[in-house]
Amino acid sequence: MKRLGFIGAGNMGGAILSGMLQRGCLPAEQVIVSDKAESQLSRYAKLYPGLKTTTDNRQAARESQMVLLAVKPQFLRDVLAEVRDELQGKAVVSIAAGWTQAQLNQALASTGATVLRAMPNTPALVGEGMTALCAEHTLSLEDYAFVEQIFQAVGRVVVLPERLFDGMIAVCGSSPAYLYMMLEAMGDGAVREGLPRKTAYELAAQAMLGCAKMVLETGEHPGALKDAVCSPAGTTIEAVAALERCGFRSAVLEAMAACADKSREMSK
Repeated sequence: MKRLGFIGAGNMGGAILSGMLQRGCLPAEQVIVSDKAESQLSRYAKLYPGLKTTTDNRQAARESQMVLLAVKPQFLRDVLAEVRDELQGKAVVSIAAGWTQAQLNQALASTGATVLRAMPNTPALVGEGMTALCAEHTLSLEDYAFVEQIFQAVGRVVVLPERLFDGMIAVCGSSPAYLYMMLEAMGDGAVREGLPRKTAYELAAQAMLGCAKMVLETGEHPGALKDAVCSPAGTTIEAVAALERCGFRSAVLEAMAACADKSREMSK
């Protein structure tokens, strides 16, 4: 069993940390977390007795055998420079969008550190995350299996060649934001029809959850599942027609293209 260090305990790092500890992937005593926000550290220390916290990134790296870098992409270069000397021969996992495997390897050149790029999403907090692991990693088989176990504890895992990561970020890494927007809009529509807001969100969220499970568990094409709901001259086909008039699919495609383009830009 390895001692795992988290550098960064914001939204994404915190989601992985909480999901992993809640599901018993590692005991809290085997984890150390660093973050500049002491309020964040205090909250996690109270939630998970035995968890070690610090505001010193170097300490977290020094006391760990494997380090998970969960800082914002624009801060990662400075953090790597700060902790580089503490990563000699260690396994390093980065979840920073836009940082390629090659860039990570270059930043840690001559340290003997092995590196894996991963891209999770925030539903990891409730055990329903989706994480892509980069196929071109340099971890040992043992360390890779350990990382896979961490992310499997908080959801599903796929292994992808890095050339597909921009698309993965568009369809999964960033998509919770689009889905929350849709859920919020559906809630507003239900409130407009007279439903209490709390009930409206519950109905919309359960519908979204159920549809996702239908796709995953039946293996049916989403279009076929959509067709099965659309009775001739019924209510659903009227809603579908209204969405098409408003450019619903086109808006989704454009949003994903913008997301992927931004990811490619950040990788330069």
